[in-house]
Amino acid sequence: MDREGLLHEGVELLFEGQRHPIDFPSLTSGRRVMIYAQTEICKDLIALQLRQGDPLLLDTEVLGIQDISSSKPSVRYRVRGEEHELRCDYVAGCDGFWGISRQAIPADISRVYERVYPFSWLGIMANVAPSSEDLIYARHDRGFALLSMRSPTISRNYIQVANETQAESWSDQAIWDELEARTRTTDGWKVQRGPITSKSVTPMRSFVHEPMQYHRLFLAGDAAHIVPPTGAKGLNLAVGDVVVLAEALKRKHKNGEEDLLATYGERCIKRVWQAERFSYDMTNLLHTHPESTEFSRRIELARLERIVSTQSARSDFALAYTGFPLE
Repeated sequence: MDREGLLHEGVELLFEGQRHPIDFPSLTSGRRVMIYAQTEICKDLIALQLRQGDPLLLDTEVLGIQDISSSKPSVRYRVRGEEHELRCDYVAGCDGFWGISRQAIPADISRVYERVYPFSWLGIMANVAPSSEDLIYARHDRGFALLSMRSPTISRNYIQVANETQAESWSDQAIWDELEARTRTTDGWKVQRGPITSKSVTPMRSFVHEPMQYHRLFLAGDAAHIVPPTGAKGLNLAVGDVVVLAEALKRKHKNGEEDLLATYGERCIKRVWQAERFSYDMTNLLHTHPESTEFSRRIELARLERIVSTQSARSDFALAYTGFPLE
């Protein structure tokens, strides 16, 4: 990441035909963000695990998590057709929204908070240099658009589409035309076009499960919470969870102290809800809603105008975007 990631010092908010830069370092005492693909992080972590020589089982079906309240919980799994059982001290449930670890927490103590949005993102990868040095978040009456990047030569762009949209139903020409329409500015600046190499549709959801821990099971990342991608918080939240959990396990291993393990969930959940709040606000501000009225549209534009024109509001936005502190 340090070698290949793209260090960024801000983003731009585009609405009513105007681009408004938000400079992070000047608003946050020097904080910045790094753009680095999640797939690359996964490859880095897998390579590290293999170099360390620890077991790493891929293409493995996890069948169940048992005895969580005992001193030796177990994970049952199937690999190459054979079932196995792993006895361990603790279980970290990092298996995503569709995994089974969350299901091991009894339903009578589980609390779920969820918001499913009435739109999705159509995302593309294109062999063309990014249209801007900074990410551009655009609000338009036709819908949201995001101009992002994967590298100095590859663009990663998105447009708001209806739920159930099939990526193949959009031609390359139609995608570029729509991106251009939604990011048009009064000064004649235009999005850069190029060959599209992939298309996909991402649904939008906000989701939180509490508690994030149950006896010796600890949920982390998407297993415990989902944010819409508008605020760029998903992977950051997951890494934050794991850092907090790693420190707690380290203290238990070195000193036998369990205080950090006992408070893992309550220390993580405060940060989770702040990220959920920011992502929810960003999503509602920048997207068009089927039920929107002219009044709500004007209120959202007023809120955007407040962000870009007021020092305190810009600072609050920049601090939230660059990440909430770990407990």
